[in-house]
Amino acid sequence: MAEAQLFVSQYEFTCSVCLNILTDPVSLLCGHSFCLKCLTDCWDQSQVFSCPQCREIFNLRPPLRRNTVLNEIVEKLKKTGLSSSQKYAGPGDVECDFCTGKKFRAVKSCLTCLASFCQPHLQPHYEGAAWKDHKLVDPDGNLKRKLCAKHQESLKIFCKTDDSCICMMCVVTEHRGHEIVELETEREEKEVSGIWCLIETN
Repeated sequence: MAEAQLFVSQYEFTCSVCLNILTDPVSLLCGHSFCLKCLTDCWDQSQVFSCPQCREIFNLRPPLRRNTVLNEIVEKLKKTGLSSSQKYAGPGDVECDFCTGKKFRAVKSCLTCLASFCQPHLQPHYEGAAWKDHKLVDPDGNLKRKLCAKHQESLKIFCKTDDSCICMMCVVTEHRGHEIVELETEREEKEVSGIWCLIETN
């Protein structure tokens, strides 16, 4: 019988403290996993015992036991080609704006933050209430093109009168009284008719 193949990303096995593939993984009650050394070092330097990822606080310091199942999976994946070099940005990749030193490959760009994020640095967007309304898109190396050259605000509006992408400041200054719609609405309409790419290149 053929062996089933498991398709996973190295990001799923990355420690959010050191940003490397897990070593001696331990799992907390909240479900997040870290390298044993990383979590031990974190808690040795703190008086509060909390999860470094979701910030759940534990009243007593939880005993750390190695997650043997997760450790086996990580070791097998390392042997079958899950190398740490795969997560770094290569030629043509969009880099994470928040990595220091060697940059990880971005998995999403945020039109609200106007920044690109690797998987570990993207987690707060999924877990934090402050980021829940942020607009995430596929990695985009041209985020600056999505800013108004005059006001440095996000281009979120489309002026039908002038056939151009504008920001909210433009609406109340140069485009007062013009026919305007949300950029996403115009994009959807134009994509149906196949002419959105012409607008984006102008």
